[in-house]
Amino acid sequence: MKKTAHIISHTHWDREWYLPFEQHRYYFIKLMNNLLEQFKKEGNAFQSFHLDGQTVLLEDYFAVHPENREAVTQLITERKLHIGPWYVLQDAFLTSSEANVRNLQIGLHDVKQYGHVSKLGYFPDTFGIYGQAPQLLKQAGIDTAAFGRGVKPTGFNNMVSDSPNFESPYSEMIWKSPDGSNVLGILFANWYSNGNEIPVDEEEAKIYWNRKLQDAEKYASTNQLLFMNGCDHQPLQHTVPQAINTAASLFPAYTFKHSSFDEYITALKENLPEQLQVIDGELRNQRTDGWSTLVNTASSRIYLKQWNNRCQTLLEKIAEPLAVMDFLAGGKYPREYLRFMWKSLMKNHPHDSICGCSIDEVHREMITRFEAVSQMGEVFVQEHAAKLADKVDTSGGPEDGIPLIVLNTTGWDKNEVVTKTVDLKVVYFSEMHFEQIPAYLKEEETSAYRLVDEAGNNIECFMEKPVVEFGYDLPDDKFRQPYFAKRAKLSFVAEDIPAFGYKTFYLIPSEQPEVVMQEQAVNDEMEMENEYVHILFHEDGTYNLTDKATGKTLTQLGIYENTGDVGNEYMFKEANNHPPITTKGVRAEFSLMEQTALRTVVEFTHTLTIPASADEQLEMERNSLIWHKERQAGRSSETKTITLRTTATLEKGMKGPIFKLIIDNQATDHRLRVLFPTKLKTDTHYADSIFEIVSRPNTPDPEWENPSFCHHQQRFASIADNEVGLTVATDGLQEYEILQADGTIAVTVLRSVAELGDWGYFPTPEAQCLGIHSAEWQVLLHEKDVIGANAYVDAYQYKVPLQVIQTNAHKGILPSEHRFVKWESEGLAWTSMKLAEESDDVMLRWFNPAASSVHLKASLETAANSYKSTIIEEQSNHSSNQYIVAGYEIITLGFRKGERL
Repeated sequence: MKKTAHIISHTHWDREWYLPFEQHRYYFIKLMNNLLEQFKKEGNAFQSFHLDGQTVLLEDYFAVHPENREAVTQLITERKLHIGPWYVLQDAFLTSSEANVRNLQIGLHDVKQYGHVSKLGYFPDTFGIYGQAPQLLKQAGIDTAAFGRGVKPTGFNNMVSDSPNFESPYSEMIWKSPDGSNVLGILFANWYSNGNEIPVDEEEAKIYWNRKLQDAEKYASTNQLLFMNGCDHQPLQHTVPQAINTAASLFPAYTFKHSSFDEYITALKENLPEQLQVIDGELRNQRTDGWSTLVNTASSRIYLKQWNNRCQTLLEKIAEPLAVMDFLAGGKYPREYLRFMWKSLMKNHPHDSICGCSIDEVHREMITRFEAVSQMGEVFVQEHAAKLADKVDTSGGPEDGIPLIVLNTTGWDKNEVVTKTVDLKVVYFSEMHFEQIPAYLKEEETSAYRLVDEAGNNIECFMEKPVVEFGYDLPDDKFRQPYFAKRAKLSFVAEDIPAFGYKTFYLIPSEQPEVVMQEQAVNDEMEMENEYVHILFHEDGTYNLTDKATGKTLTQLGIYENTGDVGNEYMFKEANNHPPITTKGVRAEFSLMEQTALRTVVEFTHTLTIPASADEQLEMERNSLIWHKERQAGRSSETKTITLRTTATLEKGMKGPIFKLIIDNQATDHRLRVLFPTKLKTDTHYADSIFEIVSRPNTPDPEWENPSFCHHQQRFASIADNEVGLTVATDGLQEYEILQADGTIAVTVLRSVAELGDWGYFPTPEAQCLGIHSAEWQVLLHEKDVIGANAYVDAYQYKVPLQVIQTNAHKGILPSEHRFVKWESEGLAWTSMKLAEESDDVMLRWFNPAASSVHLKASLETAANSYKSTIIEEQSNHSSNQYIVAGYEIITLGFRKGERL
């Protein structure tokens, strides 16, 4: 049968990478303008162009050329220019579950204005792909994925690497999620540039096509051969029609076609063999030598991952659920502003951006975007929390009481020690001359206070000494209102705050004096405990952690380890002939910072002497473009000291201690990790991934040669035997490794490198991360594994704070305590609550982290029944309030708009 060569013209457009965004955009505008001219000039001869699967590029173009919107829209409608389905080509592992969904939702939403979408799960250069991607794609009506990495036979620099142990012998395969969902997978086995720069000249074309046809046929399972005519930032090849004519005349046994993915996939499916290899779950280059996985982008410029985690949490776990709660109480849902915040954040999500593997200018600009998203999210939460508080009836509280409403925007009931700065007395400039107010407030005698709940029960609390500070209001109906306030920080345990709900407390004058917390000196050995755990610190800062319910203890946790790193932003390479330096046995200086019935805070400081940098050989190897695997550089004989200041906090109700590390980094070319040697004997472990708590082996496959076996994580990594488990939840620390010798969880907290590391020498001195950096994590000791013990609930709750709103006594339509959503299920993980993109239906999403089915019952006060939806919020006609959720299933429920409160 005659074979068809499908030639798909495209460009893979990293918005920022080895050039900053605006310089890349300059060249993209040239490309788009040339493309428009090409379609006009060539007529039907130039058939198609694939615009890299991301709609943000059109925004980038129309910001400069809005006059060309109609012409571009016509090309899309005519299926000549192919766009979508994503908003950006994100990194899959370093962006959250909901960020991956929003990327698809917003991309598909934006595509509607243009008339046609490329229904292809397009991952051309994604640095590994999460195992639940087929389930997400199938729910979005996409049954085919194309990807360049993650499955053999690609090896170093994406060249074909022969091996008898291919995961798939073909470039086509069935890719299956843990729940059984599957899509047709297309591997760019010869990369997405295998049809680049096709020659028009006959002699050149003979050489070119003899090689290219053979390479494609080597892995193709059908007579349909794919040739990608383009590459990274590839300018348009105007001569494609002529080059195709040349190829057709030289190779009459083949049909050469200027094609699109729509056409290619249709033809491919008609010719597929009955049996294709099934690839299960994650695509992470498991069956390679391990030197080109790009996994260590998870630890490049960790400050970016920390910023991203905080912004994602702010939007998906606080802002969106809060906006829904306010909507259910009669408010307006600002869908467009939420979409704008998500778009602003997702512009930092492309793989060369969030991975931290670009030039310094790129990542400086990313910080500005993160700051903008943070500013937007914070004012959004502040305003919507205040609006919701205005609807709560606080008129029944005690006389002179200051109402404090504690909001829980997560899907689980929550106990947490909260700290809120409370305005005890406010004097506006309109009430007194502003110069007199501070003295007046300072001189006025301050009453003591106590905290009570709605029933009048005393709540244990602590208040710091009041201070006088300036503030202002921005009313909706008048000019800004400045004031001075006497205010104090109040800490208390907010217990049993309902999921998707709130409770009201009242701060009232009392005869009892407030408690002022002071720093105290302590001995070298420290103990902390609450109702759940006991911690015994040793003089080197390591600690024994005991679960009080079971009596199980893990010892000498929390060692810091420093190694030389002669790699780059993409890959870690340990320096030659220099063993790790650790804090084990290095005396730490301790101090007790706070100790009350609510909270104990201990600080300890290490001063660690390490090599100042790599040795001189590394600079030669960088300039000579020596691949990181082959480098022999070691560490310098010159030394520097780095200061590691650790704060350990244990609060009432906390399932495990929280640690914050402040690093004064004065050295270069190194990596710092925190080690948790569990001594647990097990072959596998768990890690949080995209809609999955994935099980991974502790040791790599036989083909793996890299001494390092690091992995991605989202929120936590966990190891367990049949009796005890340890889970380390983190705030934007997304690289870990399991050290098999003693079951150690090793979490990277800092990595310092000095070059980008791809196709040339691009120095990145700011990637050395000199100066002050921080890292935060929580250590959870539990029975069984992280799923069986439900420890993932605490790990997901970490760093998602309760919101505390001070209000006044007023009437309202809401009771003093309320739960907007009720749901019951043993074993589901909640991920999202928002309104639909195209309707006012309330959408809630969970996933099942286990293999066994579970029951789910859910309702709103105004909507007892719901419908099962897809991730792109397609409605079904089936109405119920109870569901069976299959193993590993991602389930979205929609609640149709009814009468609101």
